[in-house]
Amino acid sequence: MANNDLHLANPAEGYIKTSGHPIQGLPRTVRHITTHDSEGKSVFLSTDVGDHHKELVNKSALANIIYSTHEHPVNLNDEVDVAYAHKNEVLNFCLCVFKSAIFELTCTQKPGITVKGGTVCRLIDFAPGHVSPLHRVRSIDYCVVIEGSFRMVLDSGEERTMHRGDVAVQRSTCHRWINVTGNGHLPGRVLFVLQDIQDLEIAGKKVDGDLGELGRDYVGLPGYGGGKNDNKFDSEV
Repeated sequence: MANNDLHLANPAEGYIKTSGHPIQGLPRTVRHITTHDSEGKSVFLSTDVGDHHKELVNKSALANIIYSTHEHPVNLNDEVDVAYAHKNEVLNFCLCVFKSAIFELTCTQKPGITVKGGTVCRLIDFAPGHVSPLHRVRSIDYCVVIEGSFRMVLDSGEERTMHRGDVAVQRSTCHRWINVTGNGHLPGRVLFVLQDIQDLEIAGKKVDGDLGELGRDYVGLPGYGGGKNDNKFDSEV
């Protein structure tokens, strides 16, 4: 399909690939990445729907990594950032030999929840009435409601209701998201931009990330406070 024809396609085609998936009704997100041609003019490098779609919390949320970086300032020369972002989105594969036959199996999903020294731009679709586990990520997050309405509840009991276009700056606090779109009967979507942070101390104590039940989807991967790979770059795992 030509890039210019993407807007004519079925919005769900190529996005939610599992039939009967609980998150239905949201438009497909198309990603456009730019670059420069040999004459220095600005051009589009690619137009697609992303390479990474990960189900979370028993299929009640679907994450799509739009882009990620692993250094600051970001090196844009020779498309090295594009190569890293692609590598950080795709699945890990391993080869299994059984009775002289070679099979390619999906072993693990590579992307962690954050990238040490870098950023992750992640779009998450939430099922109707979704209530996320109480969790804390070692990052500062810019959270933008794209579709629907959400309650952001902190562990202190304080909360705010956010509507389409509202923005939260999440400074590594313990929180949960509740999708209240259509009184909890419709799906919703939030864009998260996560940036790595220095060690955080509160009242003289170091604060670590704690993903709660969400950790089941990220255990052992970079950015998970309880994982062995927490302090490694995604490219090292």
